[in-house]
Amino acid sequence: SDDMVILRGVNLFPTQIEEIVLRTPGVAPHFQLRLTREGRMDALTVRAEARSGATPEQREAAARTIGRGIKDGIGVSADVEIVEPESLERSVGKLKRIVDLRQRP
Repeated sequence: SDDMVILRGVNLFPTQIEEIVLRTPGVAPHFQLRLTREGRMDALTVRAEARSGATPEQREAAARTIGRGIKDGIGVSADVEIVEPESLERSVGKLKRIVDLRQRP
């Protein structure tokens, strides 16, 4: 099943982010969504693993491409971090896609 997240009134599905990540050169198909609260606003950070051998320039371009794809395709702004290959937490081989760090009132 796909876990829907509501971010600033927009319904967001991890599969929407996955489509953007999969078509972006220089990144592996492994990503994680981190939800935080900045003041009264929710914030989204997408952490995607770089492909082995990706140059710093390719990583920067990938971050811009993913961020633009999310804004244009889904309608929300997101910070994008391109992290080292194999650095996102996995449990029994499966990547945990959503990390919700928002404080509940």
